[in-house]
Amino acid sequence: MDRGMSKRRPPQEPAPAPRRGGGARPVSELVPDVGRAAFRRFGFVQSSVVSRWGEIVGERYAGVSAPESIKFPHGERANGTLSLVVRGAHATMMQHIAPEIVERVNRFFGYAAVAKVVIRQGDVPAPRAKPAPPSLKAVPVELGASLRTIADPELKAVLEALAIGVAGTRGVPIIGKTDE
Repeated sequence: MDRGMSKRRPPQEPAPAPRRGGGARPVSELVPDVGRAAFRRFGFVQSSVVSRWGEIVGERYAGVSAPESIKFPHGERANGTLSLVVRGAHATMMQHIAPEIVERVNRFFGYAAVAKVVIRQGDVPAPRAKPAPPSLKAVPVELGASLRTIADPELKAVLEALAIGVAGTRGVPIIGKTDE
């Protein structure tokens, strides 16, 4: 056998790279982790608390304060700390009514969500007054003038629908079918 002419092996294909991270994962599996980290970092305040702050504490206090965050003890959803931003010299007044604020926020949640209030002085944007949307349809004359004096547009719409439904029925309402 000739030493200069050694047998050459055919080139081998490179081994496939190991897959990292497993298979594809749905985004729905990843989003809760991302949201959980952001909420833990910034202290999540339910949007309804922010949007209804004026109803919770009253317009007088809502004009000088705004909820910033609610932080709960690890693994709990009760006995949290409500952080408020309060305008200038109003912080002293807000400290005096802190127990009342805790009571009102807990009444809003329906359980003892907040145990204490932390106040930070800062600039609070003036609350925007939402203009009532104009009624799109006139109140029918047969329903009378009593619905025209209702200021809340949602309540007015519900009562109008109820009145129209009642006006469209005849006789005693039939609750169940009776076979006699």
